[in-house]
Amino acid sequence: MPTKPILKPLHQQSIVITGATSGIGLATARRAVKAGACVFLIARGQNDLKALCEELQGQGGRVAFAVADVSDFDALSEAADKCRRLFGGFDTWVNNAGVSIYGSIRETTLEDQRRLFETNYWGVVNGSTIAAEHLRGRPGGGAIINIGSTLADAPVPIQGVYSASKHAVKGFTNALRMELIRDRSPIALTLVKPAAVDSPYNRHARNLTGYAAKNPQPVYATHVVADAILWCAAHPIREITVGGGGRLIAAFYSALPGLAEPLLARFAPSLMRDRGSAYDPYADGLYEAGDDGLDEEVYYPMVRQFSVLAEARKHPGITAGTVALVATAAIATLLLTQRSGPMRYERIRDRLDPRGWIDAEALRHRFEDISRGLADGVEDLGHRAEEFGGDTRDQARKLFERGQKAVAPSKRRKYAKAARGYYDDASDKARHYADVGGRYAKDHAREGGALLAVATIAAAIGAAALESRRPDSRVRRIAKF
Repeated sequence: MPTKPILKPLHQQSIVITGATSGIGLATARRAVKAGACVFLIARGQNDLKALCEELQGQGGRVAFAVADVSDFDALSEAADKCRRLFGGFDTWVNNAGVSIYGSIRETTLEDQRRLFETNYWGVVNGSTIAAEHLRGRPGGGAIINIGSTLADAPVPIQGVYSASKHAVKGFTNALRMELIRDRSPIALTLVKPAAVDSPYNRHARNLTGYAAKNPQPVYATHVVADAILWCAAHPIREITVGGGGRLIAAFYSALPGLAEPLLARFAPSLMRDRGSAYDPYADGLYEAGDDGLDEEVYYPMVRQFSVLAEARKHPGITAGTVALVATAAIATLLLTQRSGPMRYERIRDRLDPRGWIDAEALRHRFEDISRGLADGVEDLGHRAEEFGGDTRDQARKLFERGQKAVAPSKRRKYAKAARGYYDDASDKARHYADVGGRYAKDHAREGGALLAVATIAAAIGAAALESRRPDSRVRRIAKF
């Protein structure tokens, strides 16, 4: 058996949808029938299921249903058996059923919290377990699609219990996916995370706040999420977020939780408060199914009909090509609309031309000045040394003549003392001239080293300039760039 699933086109699939009579599940069922799929509906409300089944069959769809609570494993297993009997099995299982509570965690009873987890978390566990066992033995495998929420990544107050349940769904889905990979099961397991959706979600939720609640903007139409679900049924995708607003908040929370949590604690409850409506709670669907008809949308004042983030995730190749094309166009526009306009490329090429980097005439004059200074300094030292040598010869000759003429020992000692004094004085002058010559040579050695470096660079630039004149020059090709 292949380890990778072979997902069929929608018109060849049988799809099971839980929570199929309201919101996202209802939109998914209607669009799946339009795509040609066989659809098996599961929900708690028999009247709504029967009405929906008749509606879809009237459109020519192959549709059947079963009444079951997803928190009841045995009832859900019987529904799956009925689907196998009628349609020969299923190719995709969508775990969509869910309930919610508006209210703080400490004001929500443990009984209500457990009931919410029975539906939101254990319903997903039950459905995924049943679907995985069936799809393991089905040729080509199939897909399991779990509906999570962006609140799994960025929880908010007032919906804390719901956020916790969706976080549990995310952890379960990721862990089960790894087990399926390890077991080499041909099953694609996808987590779909919608942001705020225009659905009867707030009407079916238990409201403990004391005021009317709503989903904060931006709000997306249910068919946007339904389209993403059906795409995942035919294309193996690990995870997809529907709604850029929710993804942005989740990214902000992940990057800066210390800043995000105080902001969400302060502003989230007020954003979810519906000041335009009176507090008139509907009969919530926490324990029993509602009987308010087939409501897919509740018509918020402004509803987004398209999710750029979801489309980008569904078509990564087209998205990457579009981004690259837009970036190229933006860079070209920026370069061509600056002050230099079309001449910008020529200016860049002129700046890259090495022949314009150094003023050769100024460099030649500088060499001449330094050479002239060196010659004058050497000539001055030569004159000083010549004068010092002549004076030394004259004094030595005089002392020699006096020493020869002297007879008395006292005069000889006098001339010897004078000779030593002259010797000491001559030594001091010699050292002085040596120091002057050394400092002069040291200073000009530094300047000569710098000039040597400049000359080396100039030679390299000159060689590059000569190279650029050749027809096949590499330097010319770089300058043309």
